[in-house]
Amino acid sequence: MTLYDLLNEGSSMLQQAGDTDAENDAKLLLLNAFDLNLVHFLMDRLRPLSETDVAVQEQIQNYRAMVAKRASRVPLQQILGSQEFMGLEFYVNEHVLIPRQDTETLVELVLQEQQGREKKLLDLCTGSGCIAISLAVKGGYESVTATDLSEEALKVAERNAKTHQKKIIFRQGDLFSALPRTEAGTFDIITSNPPYIPTAVIATLEPEVREHEPMMALDGTEDGLRFYRQIAQEAGTWLKPGGAIYLEIGYDQGEAVSGLLREAGFDKVRVVKDLPGKDRVVCGVWPG
Repeated sequence: MTLYDLLNEGSSMLQQAGDTDAENDAKLLLLNAFDLNLVHFLMDRLRPLSETDVAVQEQIQNYRAMVAKRASRVPLQQILGSQEFMGLEFYVNEHVLIPRQDTETLVELVLQEQQGREKKLLDLCTGSGCIAISLAVKGGYESVTATDLSEEALKVAERNAKTHQKKIIFRQGDLFSALPRTEAGTFDIITSNPPYIPTAVIATLEPEVREHEPMMALDGTEDGLRFYRQIAQEAGTWLKPGGAIYLEIGYDQGEAVSGLLREAGFDKVRVVKDLPGKDRVVCGVWPG
């Protein structure tokens, strides 16, 4: 038995389970189980593995257990416990949405348009904390508050903030209700990637998403717009005059969410596309 044999074994099992990226997933799980980088794997892939070394046999068992998990459609990131976002590593588990490249569009837009360490930022539905922490690290914002309804999600976000050595204020609650009223009118920037998938669409998602990511981070109720309505109605109370809001959206929600912001009194409302050219962020400015 060699590392190469194990890789083929795992890749074959994942292909049969319907994993569309079976070979790559098997390789990442193998590197993790044996604590190898790609260079050392390539050097040692044909070397026979010891049948008497207890540690090696435990690594083999661990690898096969991880492959079995992935074959049951548990997301790779949850098995490995991490996901890269904005060039940073974030711890993830079943209590948070796995950070996606789509969301980098929002972070990059804020970094481009909102420069200045003194700006005060609020991130709603923070989940893993990937938006708030990435902005604190990359933008140097010194006052960042992040809220989430899930206590378990906030534990993950706090762990990630500690990893990246950023002091962020975490508050538990439903959107703005998590905040003390004394903070009304004090924020320069509000960001959010709220739940926005219509309830009926969730059943059509890949098993990795619908069965293993938190439903409360996905379900935007019947039309997917429930959280945007509440955010649009209340955001102006918490922003300074001239403050800006940035909301991640589904590819077909640009017009609807833009309308909600305009109805709430926001100026300069616009839709920004992601790299593949799909509508991804709606932003606006609170007048003043």
